[in-house]
Amino acid sequence: MTARLIIDAHHHVWDLAVRPQPWIAGEALAPLARSFMAADLAPEASAAGVVGTVVVQTVCVPEETPELLALAHRSDLIAGVVGWTDLTAPDVADRIAELRELPGGERLVGIRHQVQEEPDPNWLLRADVQRGLTAVAEAGLAYDLVVKPQQLPAATIAASRLIPLIFVLDHFGKPPIATGALEPWADGVRRLAELPNTVCKLSGLVNEAAPGWRIEDLVPYADTILEAFGSQRLLFGSDWPVCTLEAGYGEVVRVAEHLTDALGPAEQEAIFHRNAIRVYSLQVPACYSARKISSPARRS
Repeated sequence: MTARLIIDAHHHVWDLAVRPQPWIAGEALAPLARSFMAADLAPEASAAGVVGTVVVQTVCVPEETPELLALAHRSDLIAGVVGWTDLTAPDVADRIAELRELPGGERLVGIRHQVQEEPDPNWLLRADVQRGLTAVAEAGLAYDLVVKPQQLPAATIAASRLIPLIFVLDHFGKPPIATGALEPWADGVRRLAELPNTVCKLSGLVNEAAPGWRIEDLVPYADTILEAFGSQRLLFGSDWPVCTLEAGYGEVVRVAEHLTDALGPAEQEAIFHRNAIRVYSLQVPACYSARKISSPARRS
């Protein structure tokens, strides 16, 4: 692995003293039922060579995104925020504009909704959601897709209708690694990847695998994604602290390095930092200046 400068394009933080996380329920998720703060992540990220991150929303409430923006505003590590706003609201464009006026608002780089929790597999195709996605595109933001395999067909149709909007598939689209099955997940991600406005995060794999997973269990899924999206449309993300259910932060980085170790240096650099900068229009961390890696202009 040669791309030792890393941007972690997907992690979370939460403070249970401020807000509960209703999705943390049951014995399997019990280790997550505590606060995970940016200060907890910082030393682990530094040890792994991570110089910038993108923090991603966890709950669909309007109060969380301003808090994440304020956190990014105070942070030397968090370069971008993928927040939440109600896509179905008639004034969604105004709501996005208001978020950008807040402290840290310049670090709003994307929007996400917990589509995986929607009972309607075609939720992304609803007229009010499509209107909201159009507002996201017009604001120059990306849209993170957190979907299950059965929701991939609707995600593909939605992306085909909104070519100006970059759709970022989180966690490989949650493949059924624990069962070892590839289809119909593989067909779904290949169809999504045919669209030029789609990219994918190398994230969340250890949580989709069975307990006691081995790196070999992940390889067929990583190979499928690399073939479908290519190295120029793949971004590394840790999914910390959710990943800690199965692996520590450093181990998740090493897994991603192993899954991409057959690639050349330029392809590895793309996956581990350049693509995140491009897709999310991130403000480049100061330590990049020595490498003369410039940040693209913000989309308008």
